[in-house]
Amino acid sequence: MRMVRNGKRLPGKKFYHKGLSNLSVSLILLSAVLFHTASANAALNLTDAWNRPLTITQPPQRIVSLVPGVTEMLLALGLGERLQGVTIYDHVPPQTGKPAVVGGFFSPNLQAIEQCRPDCIFVADLQKEVQQRFKDSGIPVINLSARAVQDIFAHLRLLGALFQQESKAEELCRHLQAQLDLIGKKTAQIPPVKKLRVVRLMSNREMLTPGDDSFQNDFIRLAGGIPPTWGKKGPVVPVTLSEWQQFNPQAIFACGHDWKRFHQLVQQPGWQEVEGVRQGRLLTFPCELTCRASVRTADFISWLATSLYPEELSDVRKVVLKQEILARKPLHLDLPYVRQTEVVTSRILDFEHKSLVIDFTTPVQVISTLEGPRSGILTAGNHYTPPPCWPISHYLGLEKDRRLVYNVLKKTEGKTSFLFTGADMGNLSVQKADFKDLKLYALVTAGVESNALRLSQDEGRYYEPGTINIIVLSNYRLSPRAMSRALIAVTEAKTAALQDLDIRSTEQPLTYQATGTGTDNSIVVGGQGKTLDNAGGHSKLGELIGRAVYQGVREAVGKQNGLGARRPIWQRLQERRLDIYDVITASLPPQARPQILQAWEAVILQPRYAGFLEAALSLSDAWEQGQVQDLEAFKVWCESISQELAGRPLKQEEEKALSTELPLPLKMAGQAIISGLAVKYPATTKQ
Repeated sequence: MRMVRNGKRLPGKKFYHKGLSNLSVSLILLSAVLFHTASANAALNLTDAWNRPLTITQPPQRIVSLVPGVTEMLLALGLGERLQGVTIYDHVPPQTGKPAVVGGFFSPNLQAIEQCRPDCIFVADLQKEVQQRFKDSGIPVINLSARAVQDIFAHLRLLGALFQQESKAEELCRHLQAQLDLIGKKTAQIPPVKKLRVVRLMSNREMLTPGDDSFQNDFIRLAGGIPPTWGKKGPVVPVTLSEWQQFNPQAIFACGHDWKRFHQLVQQPGWQEVEGVRQGRLLTFPCELTCRASVRTADFISWLATSLYPEELSDVRKVVLKQEILARKPLHLDLPYVRQTEVVTSRILDFEHKSLVIDFTTPVQVISTLEGPRSGILTAGNHYTPPPCWPISHYLGLEKDRRLVYNVLKKTEGKTSFLFTGADMGNLSVQKADFKDLKLYALVTAGVESNALRLSQDEGRYYEPGTINIIVLSNYRLSPRAMSRALIAVTEAKTAALQDLDIRSTEQPLTYQATGTGTDNSIVVGGQGKTLDNAGGHSKLGELIGRAVYQGVREAVGKQNGLGARRPIWQRLQERRLDIYDVITASLPPQARPQILQAWEAVILQPRYAGFLEAALSLSDAWEQGQVQDLEAFKVWCESISQELAGRPLKQEEEKALSTELPLPLKMAGQAIISGLAVKYPATTKQ
């Protein structure tokens, strides 16, 4: 990539002139001059932070993105293979490449960024250290800071021009605008007297909300809600009790999985007197949706709208678009009694749904964990309901929701047996296993990030069907005995896959692996042909079921949640909800925290220390289950890690005791690393 100023190549570094490489691009881009042609040498004229014109004639090839929202845009533009470095909060599909993780969002590791050899770095406002470090490096440091939903369109078009992907950028903009227009038409039908006052909480530790100029309030407005006006600007501002009570929010939402702390925060004396708390309208959503202004913003706004107004937006009489089948994608199952198999995309209540539909040539028997034993079935399937329709499905209930789906798909209840899931049918895993003339298929969808649990340990609060859904078919006729026993084989294989992936319980992730989710369901199809009467673990049928389901669950979890067995240590710590910020805050004085936090993030990027923590995680599970009785050998390892990080043996008074409640091996490992770092940076840790 080259920069040209006034038609002349600038002297200095190979690509960029020193002092001109720090591009601060925010709302100023709305007035930036974009000049490009259809040729491969298209030029892009920008105005930098000092209002100096810059011309870029070649798109970057090695990108480091420290802004998850920008990373999503780059992936949507098909630029994943150019990503060389991302933060721990970015999710890059494995098939698009494996960029290096360069640290967290607040303090990415400068050395790790340098090792990526980038020719372009995207940063956020608060990443001042990165901006300063690369200011005179000859590498452009581009700041795309979204302060309103409209900035998403400007940023997409800029990136499209910068990487010569203008048509794709315009396509994304049109799709985003169409989604926003649709939800606008739907919420416009809600009477003003029913519009809710809505507030977003930005912390589960203290009462912080977005400022008046934050895009978070755009989200609320576009979802049909009424955001507060505090008279304060900024991404995060404090709110007083009197301001809170005066606004009297009727709905309150936050992000993340720690709903217990969120509930405790709003239940404080005085704060709990508002309508939203009294009526229990407390909502949580994934942070990657709530905290980013990016290509998935319209998805979140739609989800927020249906969460606020499930009754109004579930009315079939008020749909904006026709309810119909939109597309069909055929699949092939080599079974004589299967007439056709396809994934059907449909529009229901204005949102796109996907259904796996398996039609049979003659009626068959099935056993379903959702419906029990059924006979005379001509169609089996698995239906994906998108997140914006989850609140609607909960409001309608399973019976009405199922009837709505069958009506659009032109199926009759008496001859159809479906499962229902929130896992995208686009992430369906189709597995085949065979032995001699015996064929078996397992069709699996799986999602494990919202309600994975460990039976015998976690509390069940509610019923909703379908997170890990499995349909099993063979080319034999299964007896009722074999069909029933097959459900056990399916469940055992599913649990084995989850445990081999170390999927954590969402209720108690620090101490327990998940055995499944709270909403799993399976269908075993009786089939046609010669009869089999045994599906136990010692039978060939049981073996094939186990093999196909195991592989199917692993693949489906990988597609849906991006989780594999060899995922990085920072991700596994996140899954346990082990927030190192909380640990350091509870254990070190304020002046020590920033330096130690940054050093921690740098340490866990190194394979040696990542392996130490991985061992601590495994040992922690074994310790909690009573399978390990003595930790003296591990204590010696912890002492050597502390000494290695500190550069010398530690005195007893230098060992830091972690205040956070953790399983003992994990606590020992955390203390070892933090104590060593505290000695290495003594000036920052003085009391």
